[in-house]
Amino acid sequence: MSRSDLLKLAGVVLVTALAAWFLYPSYTYYSMTPAQTEALAPKKLAELRKKAIHLGLDLQGGLQLLLEVDKSKLSAAEAKDATDRAMEIIRNRVDQFGVAEPLIQREGEDRIAVQLPGLTDRARAIELIGKTALLEFKLVRTPEETKATFDRLDAFFAASNTAETDTTLRLHPITGRMLDQGVFPETEAAIVEKLLASTNLDSILPPDTQVLWEKGARDIGGVNARTLYVLKRSAEMTGGSVSTADAAVGLDPNQPGAWGVSMNMTPKGRTEFARVTGANVGRQLSIVLDGVVQSAPNIQDRIPGGNARITGSFDINSSKDLAIVLRAGALPAPVKILEERTVGPSLGGDSIQQGVRAGLIGTAMIVAFMVVYYQLSGVVAVLAMILNTFYILAILAYSGATLTLPGIAGLVLTVGMAVDTNVLIFERIREELRSGRSIRQAVDLGYDRAFRTVFDAHSTQIISGLFLFQFGTGPIKGFAFTLIWGLVANLFTAVVFTRMIYDFWLSRGKADRLSI
Repeated sequence: MSRSDLLKLAGVVLVTALAAWFLYPSYTYYSMTPAQTEALAPKKLAELRKKAIHLGLDLQGGLQLLLEVDKSKLSAAEAKDATDRAMEIIRNRVDQFGVAEPLIQREGEDRIAVQLPGLTDRARAIELIGKTALLEFKLVRTPEETKATFDRLDAFFAASNTAETDTTLRLHPITGRMLDQGVFPETEAAIVEKLLASTNLDSILPPDTQVLWEKGARDIGGVNARTLYVLKRSAEMTGGSVSTADAAVGLDPNQPGAWGVSMNMTPKGRTEFARVTGANVGRQLSIVLDGVVQSAPNIQDRIPGGNARITGSFDINSSKDLAIVLRAGALPAPVKILEERTVGPSLGGDSIQQGVRAGLIGTAMIVAFMVVYYQLSGVVAVLAMILNTFYILAILAYSGATLTLPGIAGLVLTVGMAVDTNVLIFERIREELRSGRSIRQAVDLGYDRAFRTVFDAHSTQIISGLFLFQFGTGPIKGFAFTLIWGLVANLFTAVVFTRMIYDFWLSRGKADRLSI
């Protein structure tokens, strides 16, 4: 073999070995039995899944959401890029949630499409994505101010009572609704909450005062009760001062096994936190998330370190989700779920089977035609086609791209184009043989003269694929990705691999006939 032949052989072997290396995790992951999957450590399973070919929503099932960003309460300047900011924050949250290869893209002016392949916990994901996560630190009013506020509310409801109105809806403790200042039994709290929601509180309360409920009920003096806090309306600090947030257990000394969230402040946040805590020793500082008081600890002393804790009725998942949204940041505006679709794993499995069946039938027909019409040269073309598919799948695994049904369509299309490339070369070789060329000359001229046509055709289609990938949406991107890399792999297999086979065969001695 010549030096050129050895280089071609080395190139083919090297590329094929790399492709096998990239595809091995996919083979391992998708060939595992449920028992093997269960036995594997979660960390190793996650690493293996990350290296394997990712299947899209249409192949493995999952959740698809269409969200709309509510810009009604934003200024013109804030609304200008609110959708883009919301999309980036949602992407950060989903990435930390652990969904493999999510699709998050903008649709129109204020809508965001989210696809979460392989998702199992639908309710948790929806809450995580839709949570505004507006975190505020607000001072709780003093006992005297709290009493004055409840007296004001009590007087308002007493004055507005009619014969049809139950006078026991008043808030004052003497009515039995309130156990203590702002503390209501859970059954009574629901009635009071409904009453307050039907009232324009801004017209009753002082301008810099608001009332907010705590999250959930808790045991207070042996009674399952909720607290209605009277707070200073303006926040002392916001979530922008938080640099890190992590779920942790044992943050509340009164609940050693309870989960919560531990936060660290930014340098500027530490300074502000030290100022706020130092100026308000002995008072309560509430931690408010999306208009709900998570906890309201007493400030025992000035806190210079910038460490804060959110405790309350959390479990491991809710504390982890809260830490995620705090790290990712608050949405610039609320989002509404306009449309929700759940694709079951069985439907995805049917799609895979149908796609594979269609691909196999098409491939079998192509193989039969090539072998019958081009004989041994057709076998060489089939080998190149198989190698081409092998390379495309390896590229999908290496790049972390997601394989979807349109991607399978692109894969099948490149199989047809791989054969078309070999047809061009074979027909050119036939023409040279009919012109009286020797087999060696016919092969050399056939490849040389067909190369320009092959290269031009592949180049124009690659350019088209790049435009599809750049400006298309998710499914179109999947189609374009497999098409582009399929064309690149096809150039390699058609020009290098098949030429290497012919050169090796012709180098063994004088050939009397070419099976083509």
